[in-house]
Amino acid sequence: MRKLIRHRVVERWLLRLKTLTDWSVAQIVTLLLYLAKKLPAERSTHIAERLGRKLAPILPRYKLAKQNIKLAFPEKSDEEVSEIARGTWGHVARSMAEYVFLDELFDFDPDNPDAGTVEIAGIDNFVKLRDRTGPVIIFTAHTGNFEILPIAASTHELNVTALFRPPNNRFLAERLLKARLTAKGHLVPSRAGAAWVLAGILDNGGAVGVLVDQAFARGPTIEFLGREATANPLTAKLARQYNCDIHPARCVRLPGGRFRLELQDALELPRNESGAIDVLETTRLINSVVEDWVREYPEQWLWLHNRWKQPRPRKRRHRSV
Repeated sequence: MRKLIRHRVVERWLLRLKTLTDWSVAQIVTLLLYLAKKLPAERSTHIAERLGRKLAPILPRYKLAKQNIKLAFPEKSDEEVSEIARGTWGHVARSMAEYVFLDELFDFDPDNPDAGTVEIAGIDNFVKLRDRTGPVIIFTAHTGNFEILPIAASTHELNVTALFRPPNNRFLAERLLKARLTAKGHLVPSRAGAAWVLAGILDNGGAVGVLVDQAFARGPTIEFLGREATANPLTAKLARQYNCDIHPARCVRLPGGRFRLELQDALELPRNESGAIDVLETTRLINSVVEDWVREYPEQWLWLHNRWKQPRPRKRRHRSV
């Protein structure tokens, strides 16, 4: 009994400590975003990137990033791996600073497409999807500043509801969500019931956007960057349910603080003998597209998650006879 009480007390204090830590981190991030807003967008984001690269070795998950990069690119030297890891943290820091400038950063003018900081490849696809009838799914990954993609869609009058995963820090999640709420684009937090929200959008012939490049413990095992990994089959399942197209889309950072947004042609989806979309093979196809993106611009992908984490085997409960 005493042990139980002692454990409960420890758990209560640990929970309070975590809450305090999360609150403190959120306050620091809020202050940094406030200071970032005081500077011009390009100067602010450039400073953030330099700090991210400089401080990378002492930042959380730097070692995990290096481990992940080494697993994906065993042929690269330690120096090359470290450079990619530093670049990743620079990219993350720059992306966070860009939260407060999202609408400002997207300055694409359809009448003068080469004048701004954003260039778009696949404008015809934006127009085609805008004028379509019926549901469609657009997927992307944590590459470049993927937050700009829904804004680009809205600029072309393509209304996309995007699913995103909020940070585990609830205070930080609230702050970043406010920063993400721009004048354009719609967001759905990835939590219980989110799939039903997306299904409702597709039921009405809408367009949904999904991030597809994180581990999913209950998903199928596929090969990703040369190693086994679990994947989220949601995109493929929704495509089969509504028999709709899937379009890849990505954001690529370019030199000089510029971006290239790509809305690619619909994938040729594999089907089973009955003609229905094959969920497993489609999930593999989607992840192979992301794999190509990562290999092309490794610094611009989020290496800070354990993408190759394998689910723990479930313990069987033995009933007494």
